[in-house]
Amino acid sequence: MPIPTKLRAGFAVAAVAGLALLGTATSAFACTTGDHRGNPVPGTKITDCSKVEGVSGSKLDEGDLKFTGGNGEKSLTITEAAEGVTVQAIVVVGGDDGHSVYVPGAKKLPKVAPWTDLVAPHNHDGSQPNIDRWFACGVKTAPTKPPVTDTPTSPAKPTSSAPTAAPTSVPSSAASSAAPTTTSAPAAVPAGNQNGTGGGLANTGFDNAWLFWIAGVLIVGGGALLVLLKLRRRGTN
Repeated sequence: MPIPTKLRAGFAVAAVAGLALLGTATSAFACTTGDHRGNPVPGTKITDCSKVEGVSGSKLDEGDLKFTGGNGEKSLTITEAAEGVTVQAIVVVGGDDGHSVYVPGAKKLPKVAPWTDLVAPHNHDGSQPNIDRWFACGVKTAPTKPPVTDTPTSPAKPTSSAPTAAPTSVPSSAASSAAPTTTSAPAAVPAGNQNGTGGGLANTGFDNAWLFWIAGVLIVGGGALLVLLKLRRRGTN
């Protein structure tokens, strides 16, 4: 007996629906995780932030974050984000078919680092795989610098162009060796020598003026004697 057309159509719809449910169940089973903080999503080919739901930023550089673990390890820990970096999501890829999306501030994941022990979804057999790769999505803003305040400076002191002469001191020995000051006052004449006789001898009352007379006579006599001798010599010749 032939099957009615309507019945065949019903079987076809049921088969399609069954296959769709089976596929969904299989995908759900493939993307399980033991970490309730992450969202397991099927697919391992995700490479950028355009496919991550709820993310408005772009892929960050690894240099924007400080981390341990990661590729080839069972888990990833991000300890710090650089100044001016806001992380919106962290994608951890690994396992047979899936990746985990971690959103800071959601599902008890801290809003800011550190984010510890992030993992990829389970393998089909339920084991924990190594991380194949990971990346973070977010925005970067230039860090604000505090305003620079001008520090008042005191005006520079004017410098004199003329050299300052060093004070000179006169040694005491030079002062003491200076020549004594002479005076023009006449020397005092010793008492008893007002007439100029007797030299520096004291006046004893003896008058020696006759000695000049004797000296004069001797000089005149000597001269006459010399003239006489010359005349005698001429006479004998």
